[in-house]
Parts: sequence; C-alpha cells; structure tokens
Amino acid sequence: MQPAVEFRGISKHFGAVKANTDVSFTIAKGSIHGLVGENGAGKSTLMSILYGYYRADGGEILLDGQARHIRNSQEAIELGIGMVHQHFMLVENMTVLDNVMLGSEGGFKLKAQRAIVEAQLREICTRYRLDVDPLATIHDLSVGAQQRVEILKQIYRSANILILDEPTAVLTAQETASLFEILRLFKEQGKTIILITHKLQEILDITDTVTVMRGGRVIGAVPTAGTTKEELANMMVGRPIENNLPRAPYNPGEPVLHVENLQLMDDQQVKLLADIGFTLRAGEIVAIAGVSGNGQSELMEILSGMRLPTSGQVDFKGKALPYAGRSDADGLPRTFRDMGIAHIPEDRLRDGVVKNFSVMHNTILGYQDKLKNRWGLFDFKAIAARCAQLMQNFDVRPNNHDLRIGLLSGGNQQKVVIAREVLAQPKLMLVGQPTRGVDIGTIESIHTQLLALRDAGVAILLVSVELEEVRALADRILVMCGGRITGELKIEEFDTTRIGLLMGGMHKS
Repeated sequence: MQPAVEFRGISKHFGAVKANTDVSFTIAKGSIHGLVGENGAGKSTLMSILYGYYRADGGEILLDGQARHIRNSQEAIELGIGMVHQHFMLVENMTVLDNVMLGSEGGFKLKAQRAIVEAQLREICTRYRLDVDPLATIHDLSVGAQQRVEILKQIYRSANILILDEPTAVLTAQETASLFEILRLFKEQGKTIILITHKLQEILDITDTVTVMRGGRVIGAVPTAGTTKEELANMMVGRPIENNLPRAPYNPGEPVLHVENLQLMDDQQVKLLADIGFTLRAGEIVAIAGVSGNGQSELMEILSGMRLPTSGQVDFKGKALPYAGRSDADGLPRTFRDMGIAHIPEDRLRDGVVKNFSVMHNTILGYQDKLKNRWGLFDFKAIAARCAQLMQNFDVRPNNHDLRIGLLSGGNQQKVVIAREVLAQPKLMLVGQPTRGVDIGTIESIHTQLLALRDAGVAILLVSVELEEVRALADRILVMCGGRITGELKIEEFDTTRIGLLMGGMHKS
C-alpha cells in the first residue's frame, strides 16, 4: 500500500536524554497502525515531532512520498495531521461547538459562523456516529463523550492522519468498543490512524500493523495478524513478562480501616455515596471494581482527607478519623499522612506531582517536614542520595533526579508517585488506578510492589477499572454502581459476568 507517513532516521535528544535514535518505519495509507513500547521508549516524542510540537535533530518525514519540514502544530494541521492527546485539550466551561471553533473562528461575524459550523458538526456526527451534541458544555459530558469531541475536532479540521495517544486509558469497555467502531469508519474513508497504546489486546483487535520501540529505537514492525501479545511484550521489554506473580497465602490481620454508613451529598443535594460500609484488614488487598464515575473517586477523596463526608463513620486502627466539626478539608491530607495513610491518586498529573518541579522535589512532596534536620533545614545532599536510590530501586527512567518530572513519560511519573508513598511505610495504602496509561513491564513492576506491601502487612484499598488487574491483585472484591456497593466477592468467586451485572446495578440478594 502507498505510504501515508514515512520516518527516515529521526533522532531527537533532550540534553543527555536520547528520546529517539535513528527511527525509521512506514505507515500505510488507509490503515490503522499500532505503536507500542515501554514508557519512555520514545513513542510520544516521535508523534510530537510529526505533529510539530518538537523539531527533530536529524532525519526527515515524508507525507504521501513528499519530504515535509513541519515547524509547528499549525503546519501539521494544515497538512491534514490531527492528534488526540491522552489528557484532553478541551476548555471545560465552553460548549463542544466553541471548543471546535477555538483558534479557527473564521472572521468577525461569529454568530453566522457558529450556525454554519454547528450544521457541519451535526453532519459529521451523523456520518461518523459520534453521538455528540454540539451545544453541550464539556464539563457535562462523560470522558468517552469528551474523547469523541476531540475526534470531532480533528475531523472538522480535515485530518487525514489521526494520532491517538492512549485513547482508551480512561474509557469503559463499552466506550472503547464505540471508539473502535468510529476508527473503523475513519479507516473506511481512506484515512490513516496511528494508535499508541499499552493495551496489547487492543492492538490485536484493531490494528493492521504494529511497530515496537524500545529505548528510543525501532525494534521491529510486524503484521498484527501474525503476532501475539506474548511476542509483542517480549519485543517491548526484552524479556518474558511474568503473568502470575508470587504472593504469600491470604492471612489477614487486625482491622485497619472500618467504614460504616458513609454518605456524601453534593451542593445540589445529589447523593454521590450512599450507605458505604466495609472493613479492610492488615495484609489484604480489597479491590473496588466498577465503571468510572460511580463513586469510587469520591470515596478515595474522603479516605485520603481531600474531602469531607456528609455523614457516616470511618475508623482507622480503632480511632475515628477527624472529620467531625470541620467546615472544610484543609490540612486533613497531611494529618492522614502523619497517621500512616498513603495515597496514590487516580490522576497523577492533577493530584500526584507538580509538573514543573524536579523529580527529586516530587519525591518528598507531602513528607518534606520529616526530611528536615534538627535546625529545621533541608539536607539536600541526603535528599538527593535518597532520590537516587529511589529511582534505582523503582527503575525510574531516565535516572536524573534534576530533570523536570513533566518531561518524564506517564509511566515513569507513576513510578515516582508510588515510590514516594511506599517509602513512607504506611499502614494503609489507598491506590487509585495504579497502572492507567503505563506499559506492560511497568505494570508488572507496580503489581510486584503492591503485593510486597500486602505481604508485609499493609492494608491496601485498590480502585481499578481493569478487571484483569483486580483478578491479579485482590483478595476480596467490592463492586460499586451509582455510589453504592452492589456486591462483595472473594477472589475465588471471580466471575466477569457476575461482576458485570453488579457493575450494572444488580444488587446482591
């Protein structure tokens, strides 16, 4: 097939970090091309070069057989390249229509232009089955609908080459299936799709060809029909991946967390959590399964001190957590950390790291007061040595503690967050979506760390939308739907059909 995109010897360095080294491969026109590799393998950097965010230090890019020097994203858009980022680029308090028009308003007669664009968007939504209301406000839309807005925006801009970076990281199974139907329609129109994902089953389900990168280089490109998940994982990591990690026998200890009749109402008196009750013991992992948006995030916010409950009782090691008599949650997260409650948040960029801080500074966030000397000053030499050891133990790449953490891949940012919380030696670990957007090798590493904590007697409350992750880690499973716990299962009772029904609101009888 005729190439839509051809990379020839692309290299890109950030100081001493070699993000891409002599990258060469071809993407066929009218195909869905997968791009996989570990976090930090250079995938996003390469796509950022194609989209004009970065300039390559060497090599060239050909579009439809013609060499192109793409100097910025505006030039990429004019060449028919669109990109849907893992973290959406949408203004939440504006409508779908306004977001699509933003930056391409088309003159002074805005009202007339809005009517024209709205009609065009409705036609595109019908043609591609996008199911989006152009007049809806972004913050009122589900995550899946917001992603469809991003795709709508690229189609409106006449994108013929669509780059999707971890598009299913925050989608439900149903939303993923809907997205894949849209991508197949896109392909039928003769357009080209580049799919970056860590979910190898999705690569097998949707792509025609897959290119594997490791350490900034291309390891190989294979037809999807002729490969397997195991072969791709081996190419990505350079070794076999362990699917069944060792764990000590289930032997829970004393209760660490007891939640009883927990309720949460929002400002409009809508019930977000209702009658939540469970007990978590030392040395066990209790996983909360459910479709995102069913109260899991609010529960974790309450337990980590980020939010106050409306009513109910939460005991930690036999003592009530200090919610009572407070008008807000200011200072509670610090109090909870001091008590021995660690938190790995669901959204690492929003709640886990400060992007413009160095890796070293991010490793002490929330625990900085404990790292002062007797005169109340920081011993930066000791902190740097601690950070270097942390980065080595948790395989954070690149191993440079002075690097701004925003320059690290998502998986390596996640390793820093997990390492920081593990080093605090907590009694209770609250873990939200620990492997969202990370590669298969890092998933293995994160699961190993969590199981080691559990075997050391730490109580772990895990929230995950990945049922395979729940199966791999949990001793018990709680299922949530609509802000309620709809069922509880022992891991021996794991059954995807039963869990699916509970996730849909079928309460235990």
